[in-house]
Amino acid sequence: MTTLQQAIEETKIAGNKAFVPYIMAGDGGLETLKPTILKLQQMGVTAIEVGIPFTDPVADGPTIEQAGERALAEGVTLRKVLEALASFKEEIRVPLVVMTYFNPVLAFGLEAFAKACVAGGVKGLIVPDVPLEESEILRDTLNPHGIDIIQLVSLTSPPARIERIAAASQGFVYAVTVNGITGARTSFANDLNDHFARLREASKIPVLAGFGISTPEQVVSMGALSDGVIVGSAIVTALHEDNLEKIEALVSASTSFSGCPNIR
Repeated sequence: MTTLQQAIEETKIAGNKAFVPYIMAGDGGLETLKPTILKLQQMGVTAIEVGIPFTDPVADGPTIEQAGERALAEGVTLRKVLEALASFKEEIRVPLVVMTYFNPVLAFGLEAFAKACVAGGVKGLIVPDVPLEESEILRDTLNPHGIDIIQLVSLTSPPARIERIAAASQGFVYAVTVNGITGARTSFANDLNDHFARLREASKIPVLAGFGISTPEQVVSMGALSDGVIVGSAIVTALHEDNLEKIEALVSASTSFSGCPNIR
């Protein structure tokens, strides 16, 4: 069992659902990265997804795209983020998951990137523009360093592909809850129950729901279908507005469960 999966399953044993906030590294300046991560882990999050700013973020909606633009304006790069993480690695107690696109990784150099991730305490990687069929290059390089490659599965994925993605994903399966890009939603599709039932049946590792989740009520409703949630745009907005109370309310909603499913 990997470090990331263990953290999620320990949360389940405690009777809660996993809560993974997404942050844009360097939004507000790279000096904000350390205090932001330390604040979030103090709130009791399960893991933290650290977004890397990129000029063409095809999976991201306006909120995260604008946060990335602010970070890029501050001169933030993948290398600088990993160096910053390494500078306070000993203070980080929760698994970190880096979310980036493939071009910065390729420019960095795969093996050099893997070593920099280890130095920064990174335990997982999400690269949304690398499909399952091309992901072996990431697994071959990152897995020997103890870094999980997390796969995304969409609402439109047919059953056979769901099974392949579930088998290939590591740490957790990232279940996208909407058709489209990231960003807060007021409602979700009516057939999510069946979709998540298929996912959880196919997967031997935890399934987390992400995209569009922005309120405590949605954390509860999506948590009821899955092993936990990933919250992005709402966290990015709250951090930008220095609204820690909103983040605390979202995290608290993930602890309102009882009788969680047994660990698989």
